[in-house]
Amino acid sequence: MPAPRIKLCGLTDAAVLDAAIAARADFAGFNFYPPSPRFLSPATAAELGARAEGRIGRVGVFVDADDSALGEAVAAARLDAIQLHGSESPQRAAELRAAFGLPVWRVIGVAKADDVAKAAAYAGAADFILFDAKTPKGTLPGGMGLAFDWNLLAGLKIALPWGLAGGLSAANVAEAVRITGAPLVDTASGIESAPGVKDPALIAAFCTAARG
Repeated sequence: MPAPRIKLCGLTDAAVLDAAIAARADFAGFNFYPPSPRFLSPATAAELGARAEGRIGRVGVFVDADDSALGEAVAAARLDAIQLHGSESPQRAAELRAAFGLPVWRVIGVAKADDVAKAAAYAGAADFILFDAKTPKGTLPGGMGLAFDWNLLAGLKIALPWGLAGGLSAANVAEAVRITGAPLVDTASGIESAPGVKDPALIAAFCTAARG
């Protein structure tokens, strides 16, 4: 099985972006959800987007954002993909893909098998599905360090490319890939020393473990 691609989410400064690139991660996630401790202002997003140019894929993370907020972020960070982490419908995903001409990643929160099945509705509307742990009501939609039962994805057959997120760290990512066969893994809190504070040593360790 080929090594999974790697997305590191919620990068907030040049030093951690450089650490992600040095660790040969495939995608940098830039968070545009204001309540998140990983939120990027347009000015910082522009600086990081320029620094990432040609070195790592730039994925913007949004939660039920309106078109103007999306447009501002896409332009500032020169995004390569749009990740939807709210209640966006397949119709909304398709609209955004058409409006911005960028691949759309749709996050599906998983707690039970029925949740995994929801991915099918996005065939033809999104380009990529990211299965993440469903978070408790009233909390942030992701980045909480929660995992779900990876056996729910064992033998998964869906029409779209997909990846795995939710509570992944250097300690468990190899096991997660072994169980699920995930072609991409994504972490935010698993490479942090405190909420929103990325640690270059944890970034390197995660990328090494994911490929191992």
